[in-house]
Amino acid sequence: MLVNEVNFIREIFTPKLIHFDELALQLFRYQHKHNTIYHNYCQNIQVDPSNVHSVAQIPFLPISFFKTHAVQTGDFKPEIEYTSSATSGMAVSKHLVKNNKVYIVSFSKAFELFYGDIEQYAILALLPNYSEREGSSLIVMADYLIQQSKHPESGFYLYNFEELHHTLHRLKSTNTKILLLGVTFALLDFAEQFPMNLEDVIIMETGGMKGRRKEMIRAEVHQQLQDAFKVKHIHSEYGMTELLSQGYSKGDGVFYTPPWMRILISDTTDPLQLLPENKSGLINVIDLANIHSCAFIQTSDLGKKNSAGGFEVLGRLDQSDVRGCSLMYL
Repeated sequence: MLVNEVNFIREIFTPKLIHFDELALQLFRYQHKHNTIYHNYCQNIQVDPSNVHSVAQIPFLPISFFKTHAVQTGDFKPEIEYTSSATSGMAVSKHLVKNNKVYIVSFSKAFELFYGDIEQYAILALLPNYSEREGSSLIVMADYLIQQSKHPESGFYLYNFEELHHTLHRLKSTNTKILLLGVTFALLDFAEQFPMNLEDVIIMETGGMKGRRKEMIRAEVHQQLQDAFKVKHIHSEYGMTELLSQGYSKGDGVFYTPPWMRILISDTTDPLQLLPENKSGLINVIDLANIHSCAFIQTSDLGKKNSAGGFEVLGRLDQSDVRGCSLMYL
């Protein structure tokens, strides 16, 4: 066990987290000892925990392991199992979550950190509801935010474009803050069928650039949505099945993370070699909320960090898999 798991959880969600490195090293040693998959991976790449004295020396587990193994720290029966979307024949990522309250605290505190009180918003989701996509961490987050908003118009509108159009018109005549949250291609379809002035509405795409239409880069998607909805910026969420935390971009494709999450960039040919700011490489994530799985994840995304602590997502290293959230709409 961690020295005190309850205190660890309380400390990582402190808004002004000042002991990130210390907590990350503590969690690394704990997971190296109690996570068989991570332990064996470290052993195979010849990383001895006694020689790891800084965050930069911690190895990152390739995200593909979540498709082939049960990545869990300790012996427990998961309270919930989050899975990625997949078409027939595709491998599915599975995230075994011991305590779903950790996830709820993580995404709700991050939302409040970046956007303020949830209750101030009407949250309109262009996503399937939970009964249609059981096991999606994104849907669980959207459903919780909708419930916490307590606004009568908040809800799922994926198959009700016309109703969504009327709802947006009604809400714009009030002083309600509006968040339109959606799968990228659902937002594009809605924009084509119901272009309208959504100035002052926060439009957030949750990713999923493949599998639905002709390949488009993020900047092209955002420009199309900006033109259709007459907004200056399109917001984005950077999250995935294998993580319990998310980063957010309020425009221009630059993401920032909550204090308990950190991005490091490594060389694509040598994942143990970290790169400096403004150098493109593989995105690695430290998510201290991943206490019971693995907190150190090597993604398949390419990106770079800037001097202000933000990061950009430039594409995918592995082009074989479609992002799960894009498949929700297929």
